[in-house]
Amino acid sequence: MDTSIQHLHHFNYIAVLVSALILWFLGAVWYSPALFAKSWMAALGIVPNPDKKEGLVLGMVSSFIGDIFVAFVLLHFVLWSGAASFGGGAFVGFLSWLGFYAATQFPQGIYESRPPRLFAINAGYWFIGLLIVGGILAVWK
Repeated sequence: MDTSIQHLHHFNYIAVLVSALILWFLGAVWYSPALFAKSWMAALGIVPNPDKKEGLVLGMVSSFIGDIFVAFVLLHFVLWSGAASFGGGAFVGFLSWLGFYAATQFPQGIYESRPPRLFAINAGYWFIGLLIVGGILAVWK
C-alpha cells in the first residue's frame, strides 16, 4: 500500500465539492420538517421560534465547510484503501461511520443522558451520507 501523500496533487477537487454538496443537501432534507426536524428538536428540548433565525445562516455555512473537510478526509481513506467501486467506497464510508461516529457518539450520548432517538437521527444522517459519499468518491477519483 502506498502511504505517500502524492495523491494530494492529483485528486479530483470537483468530486470533493460535489460530495460536500450532497452531504449538505442531505442534511438540509434530513433535518427538515418533512423528515426529522420535529423529533430532533424534541430530543434536544429545542422550542422552535420563527422570529429567531440569525444562527441559521452561520450554521449552514459552517456545516458546508465541515462537509468539505469530511469529503476531503474520506477521499483519503478511499484512496488509501484502493476502493475502486461504489460498493468498495461505501464500505470505506461505513467503516468510517462505525469507527469515528457510532463508536464515539453512542457512549457519549449515554454519558450525557441523551435520548436514544437523538443518536438514531444523527447517526442515520451520517450513516447514509458517508455511504453515498464514499461510493461516489471511489468511482469519481
